[in-house]
Amino acid sequence: MDRRQLLLFAITLIAAYADLTRAEAGNACEEPLYLTLDTGHMEVAPLIADVLHRQGVKVTFFAANERTKVGDGTLGTHWADWWRARGGEGHAFASHTFDHAYWRADVPGNPARFRIRPSAGPQQGRDLEWDASAYCEQLRQANARLQELTGMKALPLFRAPGGKTSVKLLAAAKSCGFAHVGWAPAGFLGDELPSEAFSNDALLAKALREIRSGDILMAHLGIWSRKDPWAPAVLEPLIVGLKARGFCFQTLREHPAYQRWIAAHGQ
Repeated sequence: MDRRQLLLFAITLIAAYADLTRAEAGNACEEPLYLTLDTGHMEVAPLIADVLHRQGVKVTFFAANERTKVGDGTLGTHWADWWRARGGEGHAFASHTFDHAYWRADVPGNPARFRIRPSAGPQQGRDLEWDASAYCEQLRQANARLQELTGMKALPLFRAPGGKTSVKLLAAAKSCGFAHVGWAPAGFLGDELPSEAFSNDALLAKALREIRSGDILMAHLGIWSRKDPWAPAVLEPLIVGLKARGFCFQTLREHPAYQRWIAAHGQ
């Protein structure tokens, strides 16, 4: 057993003790974190699911129908069983726009219109101009497909691809029942960064050092450009290490900033 394995074993024991202590206290989550996972190429999705199940962690998935290494897209039939299993485990689900559509700019004038570039779907890579209703349809389409796949009603929340938004875009989304969810500065877990410059060990150490109670964390179900995959190599030691620091994990259903919105919009 090498040094890293010994360290992970020690942290696992500490985390297990923390879980036991919390269970004896009525399973209260006093130092919550909110792990969110955006869709990606899906190659690591089964491994991520194994880690979440093993660690007893519930997350919120933000889903778009993106290109995958295997199958017909993240929300296609190939991955239907995977999503159904996550629904059965009690995770939460929300929109990432169906075609992973990036906001590029507002179009001057009223009513609101937006310059959009989808990175998936039939108009992938094209520069488009959408009004609020077109953007709202993208939000609804992703949630409708998630409900079909998981058997659970998706949350009235969304994450814009890349986190790119404007005041007008957020207002348009709210007008059709969707509130935006970003992430904490320390919650950017770095899986999009090049592994040549940002090693898994460095990303793990940074996250364990900087994450604070209440943070929303963000990673992906696979990143095409990263050569040394972040998940599951970092995911499990990160969860174990955060548990050892006394943190616990909840979905965005339990986030105080969104509970009232969710209750008012159909959940």
